[in-house]
Amino acid sequence: MAIHNLGSINIDHFYRVPHLPEPGETLAATEYRMGLGGKGANQSAAAARAGARTRHIGAVGSDGAWAVARLKGWGVDTTPVATLDTPSGHAIINVDATGENAIVLFPGANRALPLSHVEAALAAARLGDTLLLQNETAHQAEAARQARDLGLRVVYSAAPFDAEAVRAVLPFTTLLILNAVEALQLSAALQTPLDALDVPELLITRGADGAEWRGRDGSRAFAPALAVKAVDTTGAGDTFAGYFCAGLDLGRTPQDALTWAATAAALKVTRHGTADAIPSAAEVAAFRP
Repeated sequence: MAIHNLGSINIDHFYRVPHLPEPGETLAATEYRMGLGGKGANQSAAAARAGARTRHIGAVGSDGAWAVARLKGWGVDTTPVATLDTPSGHAIINVDATGENAIVLFPGANRALPLSHVEAALAAARLGDTLLLQNETAHQAEAARQARDLGLRVVYSAAPFDAEAVRAVLPFTTLLILNAVEALQLSAALQTPLDALDVPELLITRGADGAEWRGRDGSRAFAPALAVKAVDTTGAGDTFAGYFCAGLDLGRTPQDALTWAATAAALKVTRHGTADAIPSAAEVAAFRP
């Protein structure tokens, strides 16, 4: 089994600020650092560090070689990552004293990846594998359709939220992952209750209120959030998604995968950074909040 992640690779620029800027406000940062991020890279890092065989399908510019090397160092198969003649994606991340964040994203190479490259990369997938998707690349719907036709589990982490993107991908989706805000946005956009969504499985993360998984057959699972002192919430949802997908790929039940993912996300928020701060399976196993 393997997880094939069509996902973004971003260069993250972090600014520690006293509070998140208001409109029109100029604010002096107290700290700056750079790291690897992007929802795709974060989720690949989480899945690989959880122990799942993980292939990343994506693109960087000539400035992104170090980011690809970082993923490879965590055990991610980066063979399907293309280098394009366009800048790598990057994000400007403001983090306040409570760990909350505000992010500005430039897609760069993530949106320039040719469909032919995605199709060729997915041709290596096998029955029972997983395709993991987010909304920071191109060709999500086409990739989801191809994966469905190949017999893959299609997991769609529908963020950043875009109602039209969800409409396009949903018919091919096995598991839809949303946070609480995205769930409300989707329900309003489609004018339908969440329980009426035509998707086999639904996972909703609710921050401090835990996370729930729902199956179309009426089955349910729930994991409470662990009480920790958060210093940086950036990438917590991606850590959760990557660990949950890895859990399913490794044969865990939805309940076990949910609890495992909640623990990994709780440990992540006690650390500064995104992909670099995602814990390994051994660290998650040893974590006692």
